[in-house]
Amino acid sequence: MKNILVTGGAGFIGSNFINYILNKRDDYFIVNLDKLTYAGNLENLRPSEKKKNYRFVKGDIINHELVNYIFQKYDIKYIINFAAESHVDRSILGSEIFYRTNVIGTNVLLEVSRRYEVERFLQISTDEVYGSLGLQGSFIETTPLSPNSPYSSSKVAADMMALAFYHTYGMPVLITRCSNNYGAYQFPEKLIPLMIINCLNDKELPVYGDGMNVRDWIYVIDHNKAVETVFENGKIGEVYNIGAENEMPNIKIVELILEHLNKSKNLIKFVKDRPGHDRRYAIDAAKIKNELGWKPEFSFENAIKDTIDWYLNNKNWWGRIISGDYQKYYEKQYNS
Repeated sequence: MKNILVTGGAGFIGSNFINYILNKRDDYFIVNLDKLTYAGNLENLRPSEKKKNYRFVKGDIINHELVNYIFQKYDIKYIINFAAESHVDRSILGSEIFYRTNVIGTNVLLEVSRRYEVERFLQISTDEVYGSLGLQGSFIETTPLSPNSPYSSSKVAADMMALAFYHTYGMPVLITRCSNNYGAYQFPEKLIPLMIINCLNDKELPVYGDGMNVRDWIYVIDHNKAVETVFENGKIGEVYNIGAENEMPNIKIVELILEHLNKSKNLIKFVKDRPGHDRRYAIDAAKIKNELGWKPEFSFENAIKDTIDWYLNNKNWWGRIISGDYQKYYEKQYNS
């Protein structure tokens, strides 16, 4: 049995990972540590909450005493750190929480992990650490880091700290950097769920700038499988890019959603561009494919339709969210 601390497991990617991995494996014992901030939702974990090899602990990764207690009580030997403040717009409005969680929190996890001599520490990062691309080329693992937002700079700091612990202390650290995820349970501030939900409510669809900012999209389950692959078979001290080669301008994503829901393009509203908005991301995932044998299994065309239908069929899930904190944020961001 592998006793694994998964941090941020009530968020979008973390909850999908826990549900996926516990449905597949009975040799993992998962302790999920999550602060339950605005984007954390225990409803995401209904498929796993009653499993014998799952425990939930509410708390903050910057709480050194709590993290130490969890390691002692559950004999933690592995850690997968999904916990992060992740929305670029929120980091522009206020950056302090991003550095507290993403940098100080990662430091706490690394220090406690070092003390208890963990066997693997997997740091979940993002392609945003690389900055922005021109019209050609893709990010590889050795692309210089060039963050352009408070969020991405905090993730760079966390990555560099994790690698420093590997080089200084010999800690068994691995890092994954993934392209933009989509799928079920994504908080409705991110592009795809925001556009789907606004569409369903016949609200305007705010699109930054000219809508031609390009992102490289991957279905969250493909990401989960890549994380499992790196966790099990990745080489210590290495970075692995994860992507599915689905580059698409934001406006094209919006148009696909409108088409699938049979809504008018008149709902689109171009708004002032975000400060420091990276123009294009594209991931070269050759390393994880060639060295570890992973490859994406879901086509974008099918998975995006399944994602849209999930939000269509789960109005109770997102309805409770947009009636509270998110709605206030949305009104401040776009309607002020």
